[in-house]
Amino acid sequence: MVRPQQPVVTGDAVVLDIQIAQLPVRALSSLIDVLVVLVAYVLGVVLWAMTLSEWNSAFSDAVLVVFTVLALVGYPLIFETATRGRTLGKMAMGLRVVSDDGSPERFRQALFRALSGVLEIWMLTGGPAVICSLLSPKGKRIGDIFAGTLVISERGPRMAPPPPMPPQLAAWAGALELSALRPESAELARQFLTRAHQLDPRIRDEMAGRITGEVVAQISPPPPPGAPAPLVLAAVLAERHRRAVQRLQPRY
Repeated sequence: MVRPQQPVVTGDAVVLDIQIAQLPVRALSSLIDVLVVLVAYVLGVVLWAMTLSEWNSAFSDAVLVVFTVLALVGYPLIFETATRGRTLGKMAMGLRVVSDDGSPERFRQALFRALSGVLEIWMLTGGPAVICSLLSPKGKRIGDIFAGTLVISERGPRMAPPPPMPPQLAAWAGALELSALRPESAELARQFLTRAHQLDPRIRDEMAGRITGEVVAQISPPPPPGAPAPLVLAAVLAERHRRAVQRLQPRY
């Protein structure tokens, strides 16, 4: 079963230009990571075995335990934290881990995913992860569910860019309260603006008025009197996209 790609909707109900990663791509990414960890672990064990005669058995056992934890938990945790959601396998396949709202993965989320990966991927050979991904609408494995994350494809097909901000409505849009706007309304407005030039003028005006009325009822303050409906929709979507992109920027 190959799950179709879906856009990610942020906490502000903005449809971002990212796509949910499909299971086969994720599986190949995980296989690459497993091979990296296995190679590193074998090399580490060889070095550990070569130094057994120099240390007492208790210290040697402690070193092996620490190295095992670093290999299984430290690798995904360090890489995903340092690269904001990417391991070597994900880099190779063009994938990235993000929060459910589209924002960058946090340390706590990377830790949850790394710890659950020991059980899902290493101890149970990936079976639970595959089953959970097949059942999840967004292809999540168990670690993603508990961490509040999902894996996206950065090489997926791109959606149409957001409309440009109408200069005459920029000040009004900057002061908007947008949290009440439903995802369906935002997506409907986006699709209308994308296809408006293909519609009959009478139908276009009728749809613009209806969709704008729905959107305006969910935002505040209302648009300036006499503002054309398509420009109001464009201003709302442009501002929502700007805020979403701003939230995705790294914070130092």
